[in-house]
Amino acid sequence: MSIVTATKGTFSDYWLEQLQSIQGQVEFILVYPPGSTPRQFEDARIRTITSPFKGEVMQRFLGLINAEGLYVMALDDDDFVHPETFSMAQDYFARFPESWVMRLRMDKIPDTEVTRIRGPWAAAPDLKQMGTFSQATAQQFKAEHPDEAGLLEIPIAPLDRPFDWRHLLVPFYPRKDMHGVHFENFNNRVWKTDMVKSSLVHFSKSMQIWGAFTWMPFWSLDRALGLFIQAEFYKKGAVVGHWLPAPAQMRFIDRDPASKEPRTYLAADLLLNRAFPQYGYFWNLFFSQLWDTPKVMAKRVKQAVVKKKNGGAIVAAPRTQS
Repeated sequence: MSIVTATKGTFSDYWLEQLQSIQGQVEFILVYPPGSTPRQFEDARIRTITSPFKGEVMQRFLGLINAEGLYVMALDDDDFVHPETFSMAQDYFARFPESWVMRLRMDKIPDTEVTRIRGPWAAAPDLKQMGTFSQATAQQFKAEHPDEAGLLEIPIAPLDRPFDWRHLLVPFYPRKDMHGVHFENFNNRVWKTDMVKSSLVHFSKSMQIWGAFTWMPFWSLDRALGLFIQAEFYKKGAVVGHWLPAPAQMRFIDRDPASKEPRTYLAADLLLNRAFPQYGYFWNLFFSQLWDTPKVMAKRVKQAVVKKKNGGAIVAAPRTQS
């Protein structure tokens, strides 16, 4: 399995230790931006690559296209994954060879809760004989198996839903087509590498606008690639994988939004429409993002003003504990 991380090299020693604690036949690919000096590692499983282009899209793209494992996942350099993820992936894909993806159960933890972040992992679930159920049969499954955790089927995203013109005409009209067990994002899931690489080839071609003119978004390969794969291999009603039961096998570190740079994902969303204009789902996504872009830009201006007043530092409000 290949674990790909786009990084600036500012990750903590603790994060690196936890990454190296993942057991089995795993390679770790750290992709740095241009002009950086990658760290040197004694662990032969760690590969470092310097991207010729800056930005999460190209750094992660470069790492994924160079992945050598049968399975691949993208992991940020401040999030954590269960040490037995590789063995879980082996058991899962041996049992479900037609699946595309194994979705880990995620625990979102505020960055202030260090004890939870650094707590021990629960035992990995035994996936060899675990029962399966769909969203429609969830209640029946729980009634028949009250003491048993099961694998929840993940349907493919409903890309063929028609375009809702209200997204074009009504500012900030909320999307409803993304609700359900299906998902959009690529990161923090274990995928079959051959499917990912096939989609990356198509994704790169969608960035070629005209002749030598190429449009490379800085952000949002996460959502764009997750949807690109589903569009590339789309089959209505298909089950693409399973969602593992609790307890969590993935820890997502949730940081205060005020400390993050506001970003617009419109550029990456537009590539989806360029490659697959037949899907109303993508047009709904694009126009909902289009209306949201002025809000994002306003937030960036406000953050820049606050940063200037504070001498270059972003001062976030204290997090409220519940």
